Amino acid sequence: MSLASPKKHLKSQSSYTFENSTTSISAAQMRNALNKLIDGVDDQSVKLKFEKEMDSFFALFRRYITDKASGSSVLDWEKIKSPSVDEVVDFKSILSKEADLTQINTENLNKLAVLKLNGGLGTSMGCVGPKSVIEVRDGQSFLDLSVRQIEHLNRTYDSNVPLLLMNSFNTNADTALIVKKYQGHRIKIKTFNQSRYPRVFKDSLLPVPKSIDDRLDAWYPPGHGDLFESLVASGELDSLLDQELMLKVVL
Repeated sequence: MSLASPKKHLKSQSSYTFENSTTSISAAQMRNALNKLIDGVDDQSVKLKFEKEMDSFFALFRRYITDKASGSSVLDWEKIKSPSVDEVVDFKSILSKEADLTQINTENLNKLAVLKLNGGLGTSMGCVGPKSVIEVRDGQSFLDLSVRQIEHLNRTYDSNVPLLLMNSFNTNADTALIVKKYQGHRIKIKTFNQSRYPRVFKDSLLPVPKSIDDRLDAWYPPGHGDLFESLVASGELDSLLDQELMLKVVL
């Protein structure tokens, strides 16, 4: 006995009309709520930065509700594939055939900067504070190992590769204290913050915070996707370009 596959339920025109109307209203209400948050900021320099963050958040929010209403928000896993062989360059192939693998062009190293995302907390692992300070080996943390690797590179090849840490409002204060212990090491560490976006109520689709100074759990750091905007907004991208540095991002 063969069973017919169930038919996919298709939305009616009235359903699309209803959802599009709801989407427009939700977007307008969110925009008004964000404008109210922005208007409540007195300091003009803070207000300008906060306004840019809320504009970026609103663009993300509007895209989300629009995609959800159109039914196009489903991830197509068939389009996600591993890089092909032609897209991955073997490190050995970068070196000349006569060069020993221990020899590296220091001119290229002096144009390198390493960036690590440091905005996550270790709450899911039962820890308190930045995830990067979790002990992983012989009393050393993820951050300790990263610093050791870059410091070894700088000492071995007489280079000056800096480490950039993209923090969040959750990790910024703790990280500022932690990195002080590396002052005697041969490595330059710089930090900058990613954006701060408002959490949204599931039912009303309105922002949770009522003011810029609302409690921390009313906000969330956007994470990986905010990397490039935060680099620009913080001024770190201009700084890297002025130094003619190339950025390597380590997730």
